[in-house]
Amino acid sequence: MPNTSSLDSIRPLRHLSIYLSGLVKGRLWLKVLVGMFLGLIVGTLLGPSVGLVEPETGTLIGNWLAFPGQLFLATIQMIVIPLVIASVVRGLAASENLEQLRKLGVRVTVFFVITTGIAASIGLWVGGLMNPGQMMKGLAIPDTPAPEATAMPSVMDLPQTLLGLLPGNPLDAMVEGQMLQVVIFSIIVGVALVSMAPEKSRPMLDLLDSLQQICMTVVRWAMRLAPFAVFGLMAQLTTTIGFKAMLGMASYVVTVLLGLLVLLAFYLIVLKLRAGEPPLRFLKDTRDVLLLAFSTSSSAAVMPLSIRTAEDKLGVRPSVSQFVIPLGATINMNGTALYQAVATVFLAQVYGIDLSMGSMALVVAMAVGASIGSPATPGVGIVILAMVLQTVGVPPSGIALIMGVDRILDMCRTAINVTGDLVTCRLMENWSGERLPPETSVESSGAK
Repeated sequence: MPNTSSLDSIRPLRHLSIYLSGLVKGRLWLKVLVGMFLGLIVGTLLGPSVGLVEPETGTLIGNWLAFPGQLFLATIQMIVIPLVIASVVRGLAASENLEQLRKLGVRVTVFFVITTGIAASIGLWVGGLMNPGQMMKGLAIPDTPAPEATAMPSVMDLPQTLLGLLPGNPLDAMVEGQMLQVVIFSIIVGVALVSMAPEKSRPMLDLLDSLQQICMTVVRWAMRLAPFAVFGLMAQLTTTIGFKAMLGMASYVVTVLLGLLVLLAFYLIVLKLRAGEPPLRFLKDTRDVLLLAFSTSSSAAVMPLSIRTAEDKLGVRPSVSQFVIPLGATINMNGTALYQAVATVFLAQVYGIDLSMGSMALVVAMAVGASIGSPATPGVGIVILAMVLQTVGVPPSGIALIMGVDRILDMCRTAINVTGDLVTCRLMENWSGERLPPETSVESSGAK
């Protein structure tokens, strides 16, 4: 007999995911690409490359053009925490038993940590192979303040740091945006609901169902801003840095994109070997959600569509998808880890700093640790990168060099992050030995 609470938790997610899928079929990704292209043109005309207006005027216009983009980012960031809480708790409550939940949690966490380390290693390898920093030798490095970096805890402080992952005050964790603490709190609540009698847990699940629907309504509003957001942000960046400077970063962009393609190939090979999933069919089934992830640069924004794709297209049970996807949006930042490794190698080459094997190993460890708990919102990779650079002795002020092209790379690495979440869902479902036929179980449940 199907789990009634599980079926009820699917319906609100499906309403929003159908809407998001419709945006993609309505060529949202094309609108975003057009917006990005127009933003480059407008920013070039207003920026130092052409100089149609005074620099101060160009900066002022660029700031106003970026207003829709800043509004989009703020809206997504505002709704991420309640959406994660509702999705994780309801996903766990749909689980069959605690033993299955424990095994799934351990497997998912270990898989995320290993693949993030592999992604960072790929970034170091591709960066050393392509040597993109050599093309920037002799150029003046902009003196722009870098994002504030956070010092890593020492070994002596490690026990206290681990205890700090448990939110002593969940409301403080939500206010401060401590995503990992929020996820841990949600997991504890979800496990408690699984342990309770259905009649006792039902009121809380109904409340979270309403919270989910509120979040989805806000996300639906934010999606309407996506093309204008990309246009404004690209125009602002090009106005500030100039188009010629962005062209000078072509070698760095190509290196990151090559690394992301290698990581994508790794995912597809693992999926084929461990789950028997043909790569082309997987890409076809997940095309909509990957295009939307590319368009929005936020794995949190596409979370409902990711869950629906995993259930409808990949045959993943709700108890798996609604746990893995929100958790992956929080700790599975493989594309971001790869980007940080490439950026570290690139800036080290620009500054003439030789990274030792120990430094490279530290970069991998830092990329894995820093990715866990980072918000699933656009642009957060830059802040994490500042911490990684400071740890290995590369001046964080060099981040000013790559800020101009970060928006493009953010879109690409977000699509890879979402790919990793979906691959993990499929593998976890396969390892459980109870895979559902695609596009049958969820559809039939909705008809009941």
